[in-house]
Formats: sequence, C-alpha cells, structure tokens
Amino acid sequence: MLHKQMFRTTIYFVALVLLLGNSAWSSAISGGTVIEAKTCRELQQRFDQLDYNWHNLEYGVPNISLRALPEDFAAIRDIKLKKRLFFMALLPMILAQNSQIEQQRTDFIRLWQQYQLGVKPNAIQQRWLNNLCRRYHISGDPLRDPGSRRQLLLRVDTLPVALVLAQAANESAYGSSRFARQANNIFGEWSFTPGSGIVPTNRPAGATYEVRAFASLSDSIRSYMDNLNTHPAYRLLRLKRAAMRRAGRSLDATEMAHGLMLYSSRRDAYVADIQQMIRHNRLYLLGGLKLRSDTRMAQQSPPTAHQGVDS
Repeated sequence: MLHKQMFRTTIYFVALVLLLGNSAWSSAISGGTVIEAKTCRELQQRFDQLDYNWHNLEYGVPNISLRALPEDFAAIRDIKLKKRLFFMALLPMILAQNSQIEQQRTDFIRLWQQYQLGVKPNAIQQRWLNNLCRRYHISGDPLRDPGSRRQLLLRVDTLPVALVLAQAANESAYGSSRFARQANNIFGEWSFTPGSGIVPTNRPAGATYEVRAFASLSDSIRSYMDNLNTHPAYRLLRLKRAAMRRAGRSLDATEMAHGLMLYSSRRDAYVADIQQMIRHNRLYLLGGLKLRSDTRMAQQSPPTAHQGVDS
C-alpha cells in the first residue's frame, strides 16, 4: 500500500512539472546549496572557494543559502568588511526569491494565454493558481475577472536588489541587531501571535506585538517580499513599479523607495535614509545580476571594476 502511495505521489509531481513547465522544479530547488558558517572567517572562506567576490559579481552569483549569519558577525570592527559580508550573504537569496517570483508571473501569463485560446486549467493547474492567489491575497478569479488579473500582476513582480539590501541593512544594522542574531529577522517584521517571536525590550505597556522569528534568513526575505507585494500600505510602491514596467524602464530602487513611507513612523526621514544607503553603497549597480546555474567556481577572468560598499 505504501509503495502504491509513493508511486502516485511521484506521478503527481512529474505531471505537475510537465504541466507547468520548469517552474515546479525550479521552486523545489530554488533554495540553492545551504552553507553553514559559525564564524565570519569560515563564511569568507566559503565565498573564496566559490570564487564569490564583490568585484566579480557580473560573472554570476552562486546559488547558495545561508540559514543564519555567523555568530561573531556583530563583533566585526571593520565596517567595510561587515557591509560586504552582509550584502554578499543576502544577495544570492534575494536573487533566488526574485527568480521564483519571475517564474510565477511567467506561469500565470502562460496559463492566462491558454485560457484565452479556450483551454481551461486542469485540476493541478487550478490548484497552483488557487495557491498563488492565496499567497498574494487575491480573492477573485484572475482568469475570468480583469480586475483580479490586474491586481495579481501588480503584486506578482520582483523587487530591486538595491532596495531589499538597503532595507535589510537599515532594519538590522547590517546584521548586528538582536533580532537579526536571535530570530533571523532582518527587516523588523512584527507578529501578533503570542510566542511566535521575540518581545522587544522597550515595547510599550499594553502592546502585544512581537518581533517575528524565522527559521532562516531566506524565510525572512520571502516574508518581507510578500509583505511589500501585498500589504495595502505599499500600494504606491507597486504602482510605481508597474509604471516603470509599462514604460519599458528598469526598476529604479531609489524612486520606488518613496513607496516605503508607511514602513516606519519616521516616514520621509526613513525614505531618505534608504535612498542614501542605496546611493552611498552604490547598490543600484547590482540590478542586472543573475544566479549561476550551479555553485561551481566562476570562469577565471580578470576582475572588473565593480565598485561599491565604501570602495
């Protein structure tokens, strides 16, 4: 009986891959190779083994995932080194999340095009679509309802690497905050479920929120991206992104930062801080980066002059 059940599960997975193209498989492996590093020295050694260097990023970023920052990360005194390690640790996971979102968008558009030709989704495709709508908080049927479809396409889209890195650095003090170290929370996200996170030291009397705990840094990044892509507070950010898409422009992280007005009670000052971090660290130069197809060493070539992070 068990063998029959395993066989049916295998057939179901293969059918899902065939019906949805490569996205089902890419989602299954999108986390990349998980690496562990208890110290910053170990982390740097792993990066060196992968030929992963801030100055050769245009050769591709290794598809790796780091569960947590090294235990001694907050103790780094060299600010330039801390910034680079922090950005390099998060960069592959951000690219992986964006790659997943791109594939989701592509798969939905393909499904919609088929529907326009009179091909209705089968049971597996419909289940996939239902899960997509649930993740992005879409209540209607995006295949039949133009309003739901516009809303879905407004939400299922990538975020500029520069914007994500700048907010992560700002919210976690470049990975040194208590919440980043103890809860893998690098974007300051809250939770109102008791016991799901860490109680802030200066939480006002009567408040019930906690700073949410995540099993991994990748989980924190995914939750943050879902938050910006679905919460009503960041609709302006999504509208700005959609306008850039319609105009055929690359996503401008500095301009999209205006949509973060409600992320902090500091409002305009917070937006200005994020924009300054993007400019100062020249994070806008990271816009065209891609993941390598595997984690092998990059082609040995003379390094190019990619600059940034106080270089």
